[in-house]
Amino acid sequence: MAAALTAPAAGAEEIGPAALSSLPAADVVVLGETHDNPDQHANQAAAVRALAPKALVFEMLTPDQAAKVTPGLRLDGVALGQALGWEASGWPDFAMYFPIFSAAPEARVYGAALPRDEVRRAVTEGAAAVFGADAATYGLTDPLPEAEREERINDQREAHCNALPDHLLPGMVEAQRLRDAALARAARQALDDTGGPVAVIAGNGHARIDWGLPAAFARVAEGARLISVGQLEGAATGTPPYDYWLVTGAAERGEPCTALTGG
Repeated sequence: MAAALTAPAAGAEEIGPAALSSLPAADVVVLGETHDNPDQHANQAAAVRALAPKALVFEMLTPDQAAKVTPGLRLDGVALGQALGWEASGWPDFAMYFPIFSAAPEARVYGAALPRDEVRRAVTEGAAAVFGADAATYGLTDPLPEAEREERINDQREAHCNALPDHLLPGMVEAQRLRDAALARAARQALDDTGGPVAVIAGNGHARIDWGLPAAFARVAEGARLISVGQLEGAATGTPPYDYWLVTGAAERGEPCTALTGG
């Protein structure tokens, strides 16, 4: 049995897949991913199996979809994918995600995804206007520090292959802030309902401890222990914004920018 990890006092610590079976005790464990990387999903499933969480929160599911995850479907990947309407959802192959569900068959499942029209509205109206009455509690009414705002805008520019007009980029940051807060809200609800531990399955961007869902969660769950695990497709440059991170191989994929740039 691997020795238990200790949470790093400062900064992040690189770990290997075997260490996912001995993560420190926490109320919430955020497991980041590159959405189309099967190795990273296998790592998430292994971590969930070891954690035996009482709740699973998925970025990919709406609350209505999560309610469809019944005990009778938990061990049938084809039936569960059909019940969730996964094929039409735009997410990668459900075969990569199903082992995460089956790794914790008794866990309650929560969905943190928002309707597309609400996310689009955040682009034009801001995250706070869409999130509602608790926007200030989750930090959405606070203006971003200028350096963070510029870094987030640059991240959105790169994520969209430099294909979006600059005037749209601040709105894309607002949409990301909205999703982070929605994930934090779902994680808080899951912890309140079940007592934890809670595992959150979300993209690496949402798993960032500096401004992703961990930062929003800390505002509404004082005293709760959260750790975040990022997964990178290649060696890190600098210190990644996670408590722990793994390096995996890159998924086989075509040129991701072709659809946006036409080249």
